[in-house]
Amino acid sequence: MAEIIEEHIEDRLPELLQLERVGLFTRKEIKAVIKKASALEYKVQRRALFKEDFIKYIQYEINLLELIRKRRARTRYFFKKEEIEFSIVHRIQNLFRRATSKWKEDIQLWMSHIAFCKKWNNRTQISKLFSSLLAIHPNKPVGSGLLFTPLSWTALWIMAAKWEMEDCLSSESARHLFLRALRFHPESPKLYQEYFRMELMSAEKQRKEKQEFEQAKMDLDALDYPEEVLNGGLARIVYKEAVSKIKGAEFHLSLLSIAKLFTFAQDLQKEIYDHLQVLHAGDPLTWDFVARRELELESQLPEEVASKQRKAAEVARREERCCAVYEEAVSSLATEAMWKCYITFCLERFNRKTNNKELREKRQERAVDVFKRAHEAMLLSEDLYQQWLDLLLGLGFTETALGVALAITDCCPDSAARWQLQLQLLIRLESSKVDERFEEAVRHLKAKDCLPLWSLWAEWSEGTHSEADTEALFQKSLLATAPADSAVMKEKYLDWAYRTGGRKKAKRVFISLRENRPFSVQFFRRMIQIEKEQETCKMLNLREYYERALREFGSVNSDLWLDYIKEELNHPCGKPENCGQIHWRAMKMLQGGLVEEFVAKYTLLQIGQL
Repeated sequence: MAEIIEEHIEDRLPELLQLERVGLFTRKEIKAVIKKASALEYKVQRRALFKEDFIKYIQYEINLLELIRKRRARTRYFFKKEEIEFSIVHRIQNLFRRATSKWKEDIQLWMSHIAFCKKWNNRTQISKLFSSLLAIHPNKPVGSGLLFTPLSWTALWIMAAKWEMEDCLSSESARHLFLRALRFHPESPKLYQEYFRMELMSAEKQRKEKQEFEQAKMDLDALDYPEEVLNGGLARIVYKEAVSKIKGAEFHLSLLSIAKLFTFAQDLQKEIYDHLQVLHAGDPLTWDFVARRELELESQLPEEVASKQRKAAEVARREERCCAVYEEAVSSLATEAMWKCYITFCLERFNRKTNNKELREKRQERAVDVFKRAHEAMLLSEDLYQQWLDLLLGLGFTETALGVALAITDCCPDSAARWQLQLQLLIRLESSKVDERFEEAVRHLKAKDCLPLWSLWAEWSEGTHSEADTEALFQKSLLATAPADSAVMKEKYLDWAYRTGGRKKAKRVFISLRENRPFSVQFFRRMIQIEKEQETCKMLNLREYYERALREFGSVNSDLWLDYIKEELNHPCGKPENCGQIHWRAMKMLQGGLVEEFVAKYTLLQIGQL
């Protein structure tokens, strides 16, 4: 092994001598580089190899390259790159090659190699790397790491094809990669979308080439430019295959949006549009697209003669045509999703700024009317109700908004979201019916759905009712909510008691609830925090709170034990001699892997690292 290392160090000597000769490095720095390189070489040449050693060696060489670049910029010496940088780059390539052959499953390592090759413009090497990578991992997603985020299962294929198409300018290689990818992922929408885009880009590229040759008056007989390919014939084949494998209007529309990026593909766009209406006539997305398409139609008024008034009238006519399509849609496809598309369109147009008063009023009237009709058809979702109320309040229609808020629970009294929406508005408008509606809500809803309402009720009561009424409300909520939700209300009750009456009142509430299960860890932690915030923090009280918390959660929460130990160590009245007993109890009580976690954290605590 020593002979191999010596040989590798000797191979570095020419570049190091050049670095010293041209003044980029001093002799002392050269010796430091040799010493560091020797240590790294020993690690990557030993019998038991570790990936971290290769990464460190590669990173060192990359840092060395960066240092050389900075030294060159400072000294303005830009010669001898072949003898210096290229030699280091070649060595990094060999290290990457060895690492990826040893740890083939590490996608991040492959991607780092590709990124390095891109930086140094080694195109041939990148194509070979993608080929090797896809041969080993034809159906594996890109893993997450420091530099790379998780990508889809087809991301590697798309990256490789884009490299061939956009950087190597080889549409044929990109096409072969997409066809290979589809054999492994025959139902991948993303693959078909990118393949479709690639074929259109290839056709556009050939059209431009042909145009340039014609302008140069060159003989085109020897060049092969089939008219069908130039008009997107290959893309049409990909489109037909894609829609036969992947159903749904959303995917169909994605292909249409890609085709619309290419001006020469008008016939293909029309074909896709016609198929969309035939294949997905019952999909709200289709109707939404067809309606919005009316806005894209060219104006019949010449640009130079169109005044602001005429432009506004033209926009109004387009919107009327859109609404006519939507009206047809909601009459033939009366679903919540279809109404949502219609309402979304109306809100988008209403939110667009215009100086034309008539157009603005028309948009407002249309938006309010569509909301009302969807509500009457009982096809308005909770999120749209919120938007409707915001719209009405924004327009100053307070009474109408109040009427809508009271009506939304009539058709669906078991919806907690609707009750919450109604009550929030009543509180916002300072209505006198808040208490009455809260009581009605908790009567209609199941206990497991009432937690948001009880929280809202208590929060509102704190600001409007007396302390006695609010406390009675908290106590009532503990009995009315589901057991798991009552633990949350206990936390809120304790917080409220501390805010209104300080530690004394919080202690009284804690004592009244300490045997009333279930609890949450946060309930005890909050009481501990309250005690620690006092000027005279009593260790006796802290021990009681910790002991009660550990009685409930000592088997599933290692942090409680550690905090208890730290309290005994750090509190002026603490007893460090108790820590051993607490540690012994923790080891007996904790379950499964929590024991190891506790031991590790306790060790860090002992050496002052926690």
